[in-house]
Amino acid sequence: MGQFGKVLEILGEIRRRLVRIAMVLAPIFGFLVTFELKPLPLRVLGQTVPFAYPWPNLFYNVTAQAFRALVQLELPPNVVLLNVGVGDSIMVQIEIGLLLTVIIGMPWIVHEVGAFLVPALRKNEREMIRHIGFPATALFALGTGLGVFFITPLTFRLLFLYVAAMGLAPVLGVQQFVQFALLYSLAFGLVFELPVFVYALTRLGVVRAATWRKHWRGAVIGSLLFGMIVTPDNSGITMLLIALPMIGLYLAGAWFAGRWERQLTKRRAGPTAVAG
Repeated sequence: MGQFGKVLEILGEIRRRLVRIAMVLAPIFGFLVTFELKPLPLRVLGQTVPFAYPWPNLFYNVTAQAFRALVQLELPPNVVLLNVGVGDSIMVQIEIGLLLTVIIGMPWIVHEVGAFLVPALRKNEREMIRHIGFPATALFALGTGLGVFFITPLTFRLLFLYVAAMGLAPVLGVQQFVQFALLYSLAFGLVFELPVFVYALTRLGVVRAATWRKHWRGAVIGSLLFGMIVTPDNSGITMLLIALPMIGLYLAGAWFAGRWERQLTKRRAGPTAVAG
């Protein structure tokens, strides 16, 4: 009964944290789908400062503005987007709204998850989380940014070069575009977390650095499989654009893990040498 009570207590704490997260994320999502940002340039000390203010608009809202910016940024100018399904435009706004909500609310999500996990962690685990927290966030932002601003636009340009070579009309369904763009960009964010994952497991003593180096062939195969799964098209181009950076990041993580092990060995050997 005592063990069952502990399980109920943990489930109750999870529920409380999820409710606290929802209380923050729900208003953010509601704002994104019911307001637009109207530009209002301001003159400050003779300089024009970009500014925008919210204005109610159920149709041309922030998600619609983000969608238009995404189209302009990532698609070649001659590509025509089609609303194939009746509710495609609504689903696109919901998908973009959910993604933006998670991005904006990520600090609060991390805070609540950390508040739930930290009491159960050992001292060395809490210290490790403090050390990798900023690098993990920065790498995710860097990977996602590269995906949005460079890799995904490059991928679309390459794919539509094949379309032009075949003499086909450059047409794309709006749902296909959004799902590809969002999934592909987020995949790069996740891929850039790989060095942190490798380093963390070695620092916790779960996997030795030599093991990462030994199984590099398996990492190559796993990277190719991951690239095949997360890319919604069946071309090898998009798979390789994900897999090749992933392999490089795996090797970088293995190098940092080995470097930390060497430093740990030196620290442990120092007192021994002095004592001798």
